Amino acid sequence: MAPPAAPVCDASTTKLRHAKHDRAGSVQHTKASMKDERRAAALRKAQQDLGSKYRIGRVLGEGGYGIVFSARERGTEKRVAIKRIAPFEHPLLTVRTLRELRILRHFGVQKDCDIVIALRDVVISGELDTFQDIYLVQERMDCDLHHVIRAGEVTSDHAQYLIYQLLVGLKFIHSAGVIHRDIKPSNLLVNTQCDLRICDFGLARSIDGGLQAAQEGFLTEYVATRWYRAPEIMLSSKLYTQAVDIWSVGCTLYEMLMGRTLFPGKDYHHQLGLILDVLGTPGMETLRPICSSRALDYVHQLPRRDSKPWESLLPNVSKEARDFIARTVTIDPTKRMTAAECLAHPYLKVYHDEFKMEEVECPRLDRQMFYFDFEPKDTACGRQKHREELWRDAQQFSRPGI
Repeated sequence: MAPPAAPVCDASTTKLRHAKHDRAGSVQHTKASMKDERRAAALRKAQQDLGSKYRIGRVLGEGGYGIVFSARERGTEKRVAIKRIAPFEHPLLTVRTLRELRILRHFGVQKDCDIVIALRDVVISGELDTFQDIYLVQERMDCDLHHVIRAGEVTSDHAQYLIYQLLVGLKFIHSAGVIHRDIKPSNLLVNTQCDLRICDFGLARSIDGGLQAAQEGFLTEYVATRWYRAPEIMLSSKLYTQAVDIWSVGCTLYEMLMGRTLFPGKDYHHQLGLILDVLGTPGMETLRPICSSRALDYVHQLPRRDSKPWESLLPNVSKEARDFIARTVTIDPTKRMTAAECLAHPYLKVYHDEFKMEEVECPRLDRQMFYFDFEPKDTACGRQKHREELWRDAQQFSRPGI
């Protein structure tokens, strides 16, 4: 067989292509260099702020929330991960930091469930009126579930055990009246023993059976990474519950079993279209309780779709796993299983019978601790109050488990 013909191009096209390639390469090199410089500066600052208590290692990751380092505690040599946050870069980041700190402290007092990431220490460098960074010291895991899935290292047995742990943790979280609101593989940490920890509670809420966003005014904050976002959030529902976390559980299990994302939407419209392509267009009795009037009009004008059978979406997967996903990834939130019902499902029976971990519950969290979710955030008075509370919370923090 003859080799394929070489593409035809003239000299001007070749020069243009090379010029574009050179510019792209230069931009990439500049971005990489800036990233390296930023990380090096962050490491130096962390060593300066924390050097007396921790030996700082390498950067583990970074994002909109801040940057995470590996470290060891001086004296005990315990491995920890330290998240540095600059909480005053934006008012929403300030309250997100306060929220995560208080939720993790509440869960840390309870000794019965270790599936929520343990907050071991909180460090602020500087004085009340001048500090800019806060460091959350947490137990160290080996990597997040996103990287494990991308490496193709999740077996069906791994998926079953990991989803069992996730649901034990969510049952514990939900029993405290909290919704995580951002369950996704990158917020689930794992180690080589297949232990799982739930992390990143910055978008979590203390909530009792759903809250009216129009009245309470806080459910409008950007919630959940798009690919794992429940349809009632997509459709601007004014009322949602812990069921939003269960949708994310089903999407995560699918991704572990199939090695690809169930709904990898490129934008809002594409995301909703992918959901309807799989689950079909729901009836009015399902849509009305979870749609704003504008979203309802939008769904109405879309072409009607029929649902696809889960057998075609999950080939070579057990019928128990298919049924589990079908009962978590459903548009009507009232028909999704609760965390307790998920744990009792036949798919998880083997772990349900062996470990009995799902009996663990948590005392309800006092919603008054999160008054800032109901108040204007970007005012001089509010900013100063939040600064003082972050300072006080850090100073009063006791280090459980060390």
